[in-house]
Amino acid sequence: MSVVGQYVVGVDFGTLSGRAVVVRVADGAELGTATHDYEHAVLSEALPSGRRLGADWALQVPADYVSVLRTAVPEAVRRAGIDPADVVAVATDFTACTMVPTTADGTPLCELPGLADEPHAYVKLWKHHAAQGQADRITALAAKRGEPWLPRYGGLISSEWEFAKALQVLEEAPAVYATMDRWVEAADWIVWQLCGSYVRNACSAGYKGIYQEGSYPGREFLAELNPAFAGFVGDKLDQEVGELAAVAGHLTAEAAAWTGLPEGIAVAVGNVDAHVTAPAAQATAPGQMLAIMGTSTCHVMNADVLRDVPGMCGVVDGGITAGLWGYEAGQSGVGDIFNWFVTSAVPPEYHDVAAREGVSLHDVLSERAARQQVGEHGLVALDWHSGNRSVLVDHELSGLVLGLTLATRPEEIYRALIEATAFGTRTIVETFRASGLPVSEFVVAGGLAGNSFLMQVYADVLGMPISTIRSQQGPALGSAIHAAVAAGCYPDIHAAAAAMGGVDHHSFVPDPDNVRLYDDLFAEYTRLHDHFGRTDALMRRLRARRREVLSGAAQ
Repeated sequence: MSVVGQYVVGVDFGTLSGRAVVVRVADGAELGTATHDYEHAVLSEALPSGRRLGADWALQVPADYVSVLRTAVPEAVRRAGIDPADVVAVATDFTACTMVPTTADGTPLCELPGLADEPHAYVKLWKHHAAQGQADRITALAAKRGEPWLPRYGGLISSEWEFAKALQVLEEAPAVYATMDRWVEAADWIVWQLCGSYVRNACSAGYKGIYQEGSYPGREFLAELNPAFAGFVGDKLDQEVGELAAVAGHLTAEAAAWTGLPEGIAVAVGNVDAHVTAPAAQATAPGQMLAIMGTSTCHVMNADVLRDVPGMCGVVDGGITAGLWGYEAGQSGVGDIFNWFVTSAVPPEYHDVAAREGVSLHDVLSERAARQQVGEHGLVALDWHSGNRSVLVDHELSGLVLGLTLATRPEEIYRALIEATAFGTRTIVETFRASGLPVSEFVVAGGLAGNSFLMQVYADVLGMPISTIRSQQGPALGSAIHAAVAAGCYPDIHAAAAAMGGVDHHSFVPDPDNVRLYDDLFAEYTRLHDHFGRTDALMRRLRARRREVLSGAAQ
């Protein structure tokens, strides 16, 4: 079919905002974009009612997601200057394992009378880590029973994932659990709102929902976790699973009124923000590792073979691209760590410089850090301020900076934190390679790709060139590319990626001298990594003490 004069819309729902992009089907040109911030952002301390939350909670309000459809989509179309009638499809992506408890018709529980003051009735964001105890029990039981699906997740189940969070609801708020008819990925809930059909996407079902070989963990396993949990899959989770880039349904009249798009156009099956970016970066072939770097980093890669990778977040048949095994790993905190440091520990004089020069504090710190030689600061850090996703899969771990003196400057700590996240990525890459999955190309997307100093550090630490996506809206463009396939404009995602995606190869090339110096620092990082991550439980004990104190204060 001809694609001339046709357009698609991609909508990316992030941690703090949603953004829409209007894309020309013929060549992937991004004609108009718009962003809408969530009114309630992330609820980590209290509900809108004022009720306090416990440690490691992270909730959201689902109405904020609908506001993105009402505002960002029509604004992006207006800015694109196109006729909305020429839009042929829409697709969306979401942060992974952001879970919405709903009634049978998809109504979020927090919108029901009497539940606005109940924390477990709200969306549990991806970085909700308060279900660590449940995750530990799931992992331990699966290991004891020899469950065949456990190696597909690197041997560990995360507190961020569907089963741990649902078990937390059951055990801490059984009345809410009983009221909940469906436990829905936000990636699928927003598609449900657009087309009126609830279809699970293969990506989040496989990576976050322990869906392997066409089934979930069995009833007997769930009952051993908690007898009241035995029916969880059949009663609240199981649903038709749709292939990525397939049609989930068609835009309803109500959703057409929200968005200004034509009623009846194709709505693609939902997707995850990291995985959906692969075609936008033309990284759909085996061996191309794509790192989507923002508040956190997600590493995804296709392969034509199945391997067990210790500490990976999962391997799913068709989880990224149909017909290939899709692997995922990640780091729970990257940009979040840099932002924490900037907002918590930078003295006023740096703020004055940033204001005077009209740049951000990140720019000031990066420029000063770039003047240093490798190892000059005498520091090594662990990038676990939000726990470790890969390869330890332990959200009880915490950050560390070793080597501080009274002469240490803020830019030196900032550089050490950047290096720590790069070392974390190298740990992931080397684990993949040791497991028989060679990484032939490293491609970066996301907001942090714009920091050239940071990118050069990554190239030097990895000892390999870094390619960068051309689009500033990788997930939204990736969603738009999936929409084009769903509309039948291209035969498959590879063809659509070739026409609509874009990447600059070898944007950053490693410095051989720095590579050698970083090899030594990486060895020191690995010693700390293995000591605090595998041998000494000090970080876990400190987190447990903190929870105990905070729980007592909240009572």
